[in-house]
Amino acid sequence: MFTGIVEEIGTVSRVTVDGDTAVLRIEAPLVVSDAVHGASIAVDGVCLTVVEHDAAGFTADVMGETLDRSTLGSRDPGSAVNLERAMPAGGRLAGHIVQGHVDAVGTLISRTEHEKWDVLRFAVPSSLAPYIVEKGSVTLSGVSLTVSGVSAPGAEQTWLEVSLIPTTLELTTLGRLAVQDRVNIEVDVLAKYVERALAGLRHPSSTEQSGREQ
Repeated sequence: MFTGIVEEIGTVSRVTVDGDTAVLRIEAPLVVSDAVHGASIAVDGVCLTVVEHDAAGFTADVMGETLDRSTLGSRDPGSAVNLERAMPAGGRLAGHIVQGHVDAVGTLISRTEHEKWDVLRFAVPSSLAPYIVEKGSVTLSGVSLTVSGVSAPGAEQTWLEVSLIPTTLELTTLGRLAVQDRVNIEVDVLAKYVERALAGLRHPSSTEQSGREQ
């Protein structure tokens, strides 16, 4: 599990593609300072497993499912990525519960700059709309953020807005985004569980229904 608090901006130094899988080499001295084989590191919000590591960085395998569902499939040598080590048991939950399982990819459609903060609006798949609420949590490329605005129900385009403070702009890759750049989106897992539970109440299984009829 992660918290969405980025520890380091790493650099992709090598991408080796083998059919529908890839191996990434990422230069990141901080997050490998205590790494072991099999450790989990979130790369732009995607939970990857450390295969090899040294004092300068690590390599990780990326399967086809991940390449299809995230932006990692378009990462080239020189790309900057947000990195976070898995939270240890008893660690501080500074952001929110982040699994490292990307739901979809969003696209930056506008950026409004203020004196010390920016508002970024992202187009998101309409299927994610039920899980995104104003003042709720969302993870964008591994960064835990508060949703500051959402599109109206039934809007032609589904979008969300986040407001970024100077620290986030400086210490994550979100500060470097330009319009049409893409980000990985992970919605709040608690919202998924709530929807699932409510769906069960609205549409009980055939077994439950049969039991009630008896």
